[in-house]
Amino acid sequence: MEIDESKTDTYSVKKLLYAFLFAAIIFFISITFLELKQSFFISSVVLIIFLWSNQGLPLGIVSLLPIVFFPSLDILPLKDVTVNYAHPVIFLFLGGFLMAIAVEKTDLHRSIANFLLSIFPSTPTGLIYSVMIASAFLSSLLSNTTIALMLYPVVLLLNDDKEMKIRLLLATAYGASIGGILTPVGTPPNLILLGFLESNSVSAPSFVEWMVLMFPVVIPMLAIVPLYLSWGIHKIPVIKKENLRKPLTPRQKKLALYLSTLFLLLIANAKIEPHYNGLGLNEKLLILIYGLMLFLPGMNFLKWEDTKKIPFEILYLFGAGFSIASAFLETDMASVIISQIRGLDAVHPFLLLLFSAAAASFITEVTSNTAFISFALPLFYEISRSFGLDESLLLVITVSASYAFMLPVATPPNAIIMSGGLVSFQKMARTGFVINILGILIVSFVSYFIW
Repeated sequence: MEIDESKTDTYSVKKLLYAFLFAAIIFFISITFLELKQSFFISSVVLIIFLWSNQGLPLGIVSLLPIVFFPSLDILPLKDVTVNYAHPVIFLFLGGFLMAIAVEKTDLHRSIANFLLSIFPSTPTGLIYSVMIASAFLSSLLSNTTIALMLYPVVLLLNDDKEMKIRLLLATAYGASIGGILTPVGTPPNLILLGFLESNSVSAPSFVEWMVLMFPVVIPMLAIVPLYLSWGIHKIPVIKKENLRKPLTPRQKKLALYLSTLFLLLIANAKIEPHYNGLGLNEKLLILIYGLMLFLPGMNFLKWEDTKKIPFEILYLFGAGFSIASAFLETDMASVIISQIRGLDAVHPFLLLLFSAAAASFITEVTSNTAFISFALPLFYEISRSFGLDESLLLVITVSASYAFMLPVATPPNAIIMSGGLVSFQKMARTGFVINILGILIVSFVSYFIW
């Protein structure tokens, strides 16, 4: 079947026109109460977010638009924009991508998934737990998009019942989103937060410190969500999981040992106040070095051709996020917005955390969580300083932006598991709404009582 390219082009042109029209409307509305530079900034960001959401242009191209818009509209000088595309956090993610490619190339991720799937009992509840935990664990180390794609065909083979397959697919998507919270490299909003903190001279948590902060958020979700997904399916017969435990190949063992040394170094480098100050290593540099060493003779895990698999559009997306945050501060938009919400001074901090978590979770159901975080961090940074909440409010919106379980547009894993047509829009929306509420409550309570 041939694709009518003329219709595709017409559809893309309409997307572009809608995006520019909406941005123009926002500009003419905002110019009535904002300065010219601020109105240019707001309309530019709206245009970028709109194009991110409707895919009117490729993701990487849209992510480079701040380099064009911000200097042209006198929002930021060119050098102040481009420096954001070489942020240290981007090179941390580059090192992580290289290691992820090596894991995929050796099929180590499949062996890890098979092992995790094999250790739970062959009951409906046990199977859902195993799929969700496998998805979460792998997504804390690799791209949640990759893990959702990898597990999609695996989980469909685990049971013949349609309803059970739907539950397992939801477990795959939700596990990927939950697991992405566990490490700084698990999902883009995490790294954008770390970059934002560094740019504002705020001490950012180390790799292990981040994991310690996230355990109280991730573990309850992994304990409760599978129980909810397994509700009412106890009588469904389950196909026994056979031949899942396969021995690692020598090449897989070598890579697993290599990555284990990195993990041990990251643990040793973690600060434990006030008794231990860590090794003093730069974790971004360490992770990049480990990624580059995969090319060395004797290692031979990667060749230059493998770098074609690096999703450079994601690296550009980080640069766009940091650029938006810089421009937000440069245009003093935070002061404008905070001046309109001074009445929040009377709100209890827990209610502010709860409202912020809910806003982040439900807004990212209809837009990119990366776009939301890029725009929201500077604003919530100023609000957190006003309320004396330090960085806890920023952690809340960052985590909650990934805890969007209702709609396919919210996260790539959601879109992937709906692509086969087995999971309906209504099913995901109903199930995801409950899990959204659960995530909002857990994040809010953890933030108020622990963070």
